[in-house]
Amino acid sequence: MIKGPTEWWGLCVWKCPNLVSYAGMHLLDTLGLAFRTVKSNKLRTGITVAIIAFGIMALVGINTAIDAMKQKFMESFSAMGANGFTIHYREWQMNFKRNDVEKRKKGEKVLKKSNTGKPITRYQAETFKERFAYPAKVAVTLFGVGDGVVAVGSKKTNPNVRVYGGDDNWADLNGYTIASGRNLNDLDVQSGRNVCILGNDVAYKFFGKDPSRSVDKMIRVNGLPFRVIGVLEAKGSTLGMSWDNMILTSYNNVRRFFNSNQNASFSILVKVADVRTIDGAIDQAEGGMRPVRQLDVTEDNNFYIDKSDSGVAMLMRNLSFITISALLIGVITLVGAAVGLMNIMLVSVTERTKEIGLIKAIGGRQRNVRQQFLFESILISLIGAGFGVVLGVIVGNSFSLILHTGFVVPWLWLAGGIILCFIVGLLAGLYPSLKASRLNPIEALRYE
Repeated sequence: MIKGPTEWWGLCVWKCPNLVSYAGMHLLDTLGLAFRTVKSNKLRTGITVAIIAFGIMALVGINTAIDAMKQKFMESFSAMGANGFTIHYREWQMNFKRNDVEKRKKGEKVLKKSNTGKPITRYQAETFKERFAYPAKVAVTLFGVGDGVVAVGSKKTNPNVRVYGGDDNWADLNGYTIASGRNLNDLDVQSGRNVCILGNDVAYKFFGKDPSRSVDKMIRVNGLPFRVIGVLEAKGSTLGMSWDNMILTSYNNVRRFFNSNQNASFSILVKVADVRTIDGAIDQAEGGMRPVRQLDVTEDNNFYIDKSDSGVAMLMRNLSFITISALLIGVITLVGAAVGLMNIMLVSVTERTKEIGLIKAIGGRQRNVRQQFLFESILISLIGAGFGVVLGVIVGNSFSLILHTGFVVPWLWLAGGIILCFIVGLLAGLYPSLKASRLNPIEALRYE
């Protein structure tokens, strides 16, 4: 039999040690009590934290990897930068010309279709370069093969060396610099003599780290002898494709030895000194290319002009779909985690019914009970967010190590993931906290 209020208080403290904190409870007290309760339920907390952490890890990890890919793309595809463009005969994914449907909608005149698909010949490319009077650098290029084999003595490469044909401006317009030796010159191009410039990977394989050892050496490319006149600085790789596993020779050599297809098309690279003048350069290039391609005023262009950064923009758009997918994966996982967290909190309310009754019996308010369960739910969710963020950054940057990019931290996605987890914890704990705070203290004390 209980005698007096002192024994009643002692019994309450013995039944529920946490009740001491409810007397004159402040917000920090509630928060500390919620943390101790979360810590005491390790299994339930661990399972829920793991589910939440997985969702945030997927969201942050994928977007960290995407940021690393974007960084690598910007490094690799910005060789000519925003101040360069390419003239070619086939349509790429992006071009500057509006299609006929768009023109008809705006009431513009649609020109007659010309014979598209006609390759740009060497004569046309050289004529354009000779006539183009705009202050810019122009390079003529022709791709050779992607499965070239380079040999020095008995040592040879795998059949994966790319052979490019170019001129004296090709290296500069493609973002390369000469590490040792010299560049191609007009005499090399016009005479078609067998000289070449090695990519850094090829030079390293045969002649070691010192690029100067490669100069003036004889190599064989697909069985044909070439004298090395220079070595390019390392440029790196993108998605496993090395930009340094290549050889540059004159486009006349490529046309003669590596691309016997009579329909092979040349491309023209143009780079202006100031990005603000690129639109004028494009207009003049279009006007200069039309007579070279023998088009009359009624015919539409049978060539295409693309800025150098159009490929990057296209890749960025494609990566945005991956970002959306990552967001969906994270949201779906967090919705499942929210349902699981709410169920755990409801079970916790049921298990602690008598505790809640004792709290109210000694003067605890509904607000105190509601805050404790809300704080518990939010704490579990934020702990999951913390683990998920750390794991996501680690997983994402393991991909950046493969791409050889710098350490990437997607701060926006980190903040977004933490805020999202906070909202998940708040919503998941809302109903259990309301249910706990509305319990009748008399009925709660009788609960077994």
